[in-house]
Formats: sequence, structure tokens, C-alpha cells
Amino acid sequence: MRVIGAGLGRTGTLSLQAALEHLGFAPCFHGRHLHETLHLLPLWRAAAEQGSAEAWRRLFAGYDATVDWPSAAFWRELTAAFPDAKVILTVRDPHRWYDSMADTIFRAYDHSSRNQVVDEAARVVPGMAELGAFMREVVWDRFFAGRFADREHAIGVYTEHNAAVQREIPPARLLVMRPGTSWEPLSSFLGLPAPREPYPHLNESGRFQDRLEEQLRAKISQVRPDPS
Repeated sequence: MRVIGAGLGRTGTLSLQAALEHLGFAPCFHGRHLHETLHLLPLWRAAAEQGSAEAWRRLFAGYDATVDWPSAAFWRELTAAFPDAKVILTVRDPHRWYDSMADTIFRAYDHSSRNQVVDEAARVVPGMAELGAFMREVVWDRFFAGRFADREHAIGVYTEHNAAVQREIPPARLLVMRPGTSWEPLSSFLGLPAPREPYPHLNESGRFQDRLEEQLRAKISQVRPDPS
């Protein structure tokens, strides 16, 4: 593990993942890969429960970087387990961040607003219900203390998270990235030349729900018995 993303979901983590892989830090784990790597769920649980450096190293064996949920919730454990890894904190306006989270990840997985595709995947895809339970425990119940729907509380948690990362990670090890960035801060931080291609800006908010449902329908079709 060479790079740890401490920025919470919906702060440009998908763009950062693409940028890191373009620079050679591949593969880079992203929260959207959880549905594709259900076999790793026991390792996620073991690492989260044990908290040992060895457990985190087993989980991320073969990965050069990680960003987004759920790893951002464990940034302290990860930075201790991989002391030579650099840390990148993606940030954005707190109110815009909350709106994006509420309209995408929270709306998709909150019990009060779950949709049929998410529910069906939890019923028929092995490991999907367990993954949903793990994410609720880690993100909604633990990180946000079960109060994400309380806008003021959630923004306070977000603000304190960003402040804690900047307090606890030495400046030489940390890069803070804001929206509208270019290659230069990231490439300089990692000691690499800036690519000629534009920095990726993969704002998927508008397609989040469609993309999630497409992914889950594909998994459902893999396990649903053939009616013929």
C-alpha cells in the first residue's frame, strides 16, 4: 500500500482513484468495488474487529492504494499499518458534501428509502446482505453514530474528520485536495511528472443511482435461476 485516501465518500474519490491508477498506483481500491469483491468481506470484518496491522495488510494485499468508503473510516488504522504510505485528504464544501451523500449513498442504502433492486440483490446475491450490514455498521451506525439524517450532526462529523486528519498526519506525509484540482499538486506530492492528459473529473452524482442499479442487476442475473 503506497497511498491511503482519507477523504470521505462524495469528495472526488472516484476522480482520485482514476488519477492514481493513471500514475501507476494500481490497483486502487474504491468503495464502488465492494460489490465486485464480496469475497473480501470476511477480511474487512476481521480487520475492522481486530484492528491489527496484520489484518489490514492481509485485506489490502496486492493493492497499491485505497480511497473512499469504507477504508476512509479506518484512516488511523491504515496509516499505522502502512507507515510509509502517503495520505491524501479530498475535501469539498461541507454542505455540498452532505447534499451529495444524502442524494446518493444514503438514499440507496437507508432502510426508509431502499429500492427494489437493492432489496432483491440483498435477498438473492450471496454476501450482499452481509455487505449491506457491514456498511451500515461502519458508516451509518459507527462513523455517524446513527444520525446521518441529522444534517447538522453529519456535517459536524465530516468537519471534525477533516480536521483530525490534518492534525494527526505530518504535513510532509499529507496532501489536501479540493475540487477543481489539476495534476500538479498530486504528481508533485508523489514525486512524478504531471501527465499531459487533463486531470480526471468524474462527477457521477447524476448517474449514481442508475450505475448502482446496473451493477446490482448484473449480479442478480448471475445468480437468478434460468426460467427455461
